[in-house]
Amino acid sequence: MDSFRKIKTLLKSKPTLEGAGVRLKRVFGHPELPLLDPFLLMDDFHSDNPDDYMAGFPMHPHRGIETITYVLQGKVQHRDSMGNSGTIESGDLQWMTAGSGIIHEEMPQETASLWGFQLWANIPSKNKMMAPRYQEIKASEIPTVSPKDQVQIKVICGNLNGIQGPIKDIVTDPEYLDISLQAHTRFKHPVKEGHTCFAYVMQGEGYFDAERSQAISPEHLVLFDTGNRIQVTTEESALRFLLISGKPIQEPIAWAGPIVMNTQEELDIAFQEYRSGTFIKA
Repeated sequence: MDSFRKIKTLLKSKPTLEGAGVRLKRVFGHPELPLLDPFLLMDDFHSDNPDDYMAGFPMHPHRGIETITYVLQGKVQHRDSMGNSGTIESGDLQWMTAGSGIIHEEMPQETASLWGFQLWANIPSKNKMMAPRYQEIKASEIPTVSPKDQVQIKVICGNLNGIQGPIKDIVTDPEYLDISLQAHTRFKHPVKEGHTCFAYVMQGEGYFDAERSQAISPEHLVLFDTGNRIQVTTEESALRFLLISGKPIQEPIAWAGPIVMNTQEELDIAFQEYRSGTFIKA
């Protein structure tokens, strides 16, 4: 039996400064813990002014999390302690599992504009010290599904109508979709029971509950309540949004800067190892 999810919480992104001086908008982060478990943080970087983003994110460590970077416009160059390097461009995605530890940098390249998102996902305690992994997915590798003429979905992670996204074998069983709806469209989508599910509006406007209680505009996040299905409806405006879900971990969180563990002792060890040069395990 269908049980449509209602809107549990609505969040508005807020300007902040990160990295070496990058101006972006924080959608959610530490103050919202553990509301979006297993997700920890999401940033929306969107600017036509290179001064807002060219300082980038020089070399820094991560442990115990996954960082997911999705670029809509512009270019971001990446290199890390595993020897990976490359540039993700419009439509590309990088899914980095820090696991036991990785040191990397993400440096925007000078283009007319930069627009993208970075999402942090937690890792369960039993997997936190897993070997790091880096997946770079080109736009051409992301399948697009059109369940009907008015709907277009890029399947980054998860399985939709038998179409599997290129990101696989993630312990929190996430789904990551980039969805575009034309005006005057109703869209229904199944969501796994018990999974945290949220939508982030990129463009346009739409209603994110069956009752159409409130039109949601760009730079707002909709966190859904419990249920096994969502409904999104558009009226005069088209709509583009991210739909993301994952299995909650429900474990203690000890978080300092770019490292997320389960206890303060584990955090202390991580930073001590970083200072002593023994941080990288694989």
